[in-house]
Amino acid sequence: MGLTAAVLAIDAGNSKTDVAVVSADGTVLGTARGAGFRPQTDGVEEAVDAVAEAVSRALSVAYVKGADRISACLANADFPQEERQLAAALEQRGWGGPVEVRNDTFAVLRAGVSEPRGVAVVCGAGINCVGMRPDGRTARFPAVGRISGDWGGGWALAEEALWHAARGEDGRGEPTALSHTLPAHFGHPSMRSLIEALHLGALAPTRRYESTPVLFATAADGDEVAGALVTRLATEVTTMATVALTDLDLLAEETPVLLGGGVLTAGHVQLDSAIRELLAARAPKAVPRVVTAPPVLGAVLLGLDAAGVGREAQEQVRRFLMA
Repeated sequence: MGLTAAVLAIDAGNSKTDVAVVSADGTVLGTARGAGFRPQTDGVEEAVDAVAEAVSRALSVAYVKGADRISACLANADFPQEERQLAAALEQRGWGGPVEVRNDTFAVLRAGVSEPRGVAVVCGAGINCVGMRPDGRTARFPAVGRISGDWGGGWALAEEALWHAARGEDGRGEPTALSHTLPAHFGHPSMRSLIEALHLGALAPTRRYESTPVLFATAADGDEVAGALVTRLATEVTTMATVALTDLDLLAEETPVLLGGGVLTAGHVQLDSAIRELLAARAPKAVPRVVTAPPVLGAVLLGLDAAGVGREAQEQVRRFLMA
């Protein structure tokens, strides 16, 4: 087995981990996919064990022992203390170094731009936003839920949809088609029946996420309550992006605003149109677009940036991982 590659890149989210091993000339030597990374529920060591399995396979395919630099974009790395703790845990595995840990939203951002400059908003199970400039300045939010001022993401949207549907059925709230479309999706005759199934465990809690696409479909059919929730999400996405642009002094410059995560990449026409309209009003220089590149590409590029590797090698990596 050879000595080291230039970069060992890790993109670890709650549901999966992607690893890539890359040489200094931009050649992708090996890749692997592994289990999700959940340090807050599984503990740091067990979570890193899941990453280690994928790293081991990628290094084996690449026929190297480690890398000169490790670039890790990890879910739940929300505060500097967490980044340091996770970096130390990765360093102990002996894959090389230095190790740089960032929140996984940075991987989405860097994957979607040709240089480390722009803003990304990711809306999947939760919502987050980050920004960066080539000089190293960054903008970010704690993004740990309601205590940090967050609203949005698949879970929050599902909860809101169920709340409005329940109140619409029993008369406490505005009438809404959600009172019919939601229970029908889950095979129940009414919201009361659906609520009982969720409360007593007849439906697994994770199935609540299924309420989110029902919400968007109901909004597309013209329901005002569902439509108001879609508009609220568009407003939140725009607000986060505008704050990040302002913090980085990019509001007056043409700047990419990347949209990632399952909710923002699903092609919901009403949501997409509202985001673009609101950004045009509040941040006219912003250039919104959906990210289609795999986030592990962003982790690779961040590592190559730090290593001083030029644009030609970076574009070679992009072509390979986008193929």
